[in-house]
Amino acid sequence: MNLTDETTGSVTDETTDRSKKTDRTEKAAQPVGPGPSSAAPPRRGGPRLAALRWLALRAVALAVLLAAWQLVVVAEVWPRVLVPAPGDVWHQFVLASTTHDGVRGYSGHLLIEHLGVSLRRIGIGTGYAVLVGVPLGLLIGVVRPLAVVLEPAVTFLRTLPPLAYLSLLVIWFGIDEAPKIWLLIIAALPPIAAATAAAVRTVPGQLVEAARSLGAGPVSLLLSVRLPAALPEILTGIRIAVGVAYTSVVAAETVNGVPGIGGMIRDAQRYNQTAVVIVGILAIGLSGILLDALLRAVERLTVPWRSRA
Repeated sequence: MNLTDETTGSVTDETTDRSKKTDRTEKAAQPVGPGPSSAAPPRRGGPRLAALRWLALRAVALAVLLAAWQLVVVAEVWPRVLVPAPGDVWHQFVLASTTHDGVRGYSGHLLIEHLGVSLRRIGIGTGYAVLVGVPLGLLIGVVRPLAVVLEPAVTFLRTLPPLAYLSLLVIWFGIDEAPKIWLLIIAALPPIAAATAAAVRTVPGQLVEAARSLGAGPVSLLLSVRLPAALPEILTGIRIAVGVAYTSVVAAETVNGVPGIGGMIRDAQRYNQTAVVIVGILAIGLSGILLDALLRAVERLTVPWRSRA
């Protein structure tokens, strides 16, 4: 009995010693310093500070550009009629945006009205291009015989400059709105169709096979699997198409384009009003930046998983 008690006591002592050694080892392994509860709080305003830095950098870049522009004008590298000063451009911007001496803007329309008419034309042309280009791209990407027939035609239109078929459109539809809208449709449709077809072809095969195993038919497979999976690339194609439409609007408005920002530029070019031309170019560029930012926001809302990829 005594032997058993002694044995049990020794085993208990050894266990206690091992536990103490383990506790000392764990304490030694723990990092020295403040724990999670005493960690310093994260700095507030980090993203806001970064945004301010980017804004300041862009402001500095703009100031440098304006200074270089003014330096070129002062040095008379080119005649002032060819390269007007920034102040001249600002003066023409004010004149085109207001009513002065009984004259309303440029050619009887304010700058915002010229820009609004052009944006409306771009919106209509790109809208029709989306309605036709997305289904066309889906068919090209899914149905192989149609791809053989239609894909060369899309590529042919995509390589044509707008001025190449503007005269033909004027002969067919006259000089009113129809040729302008048709030109923007033809310019914007190929990028959308090509992007949609390429996106549909790159849909992962596992998704397609999984949907087929669940009993999805061809139409359901196209609308429920292929189209959602290809949506990010389709939206990219739409953004590219809007850019192509912007580059084509001046060509579309060369014929009876006033009111319109392209028509204003074309009219000012005839009379060597370089400052007005620059005002129109800046209006197109800045509005294009804003519209692209809007399309990016729509893309983030409709396909949020892309930004997290």
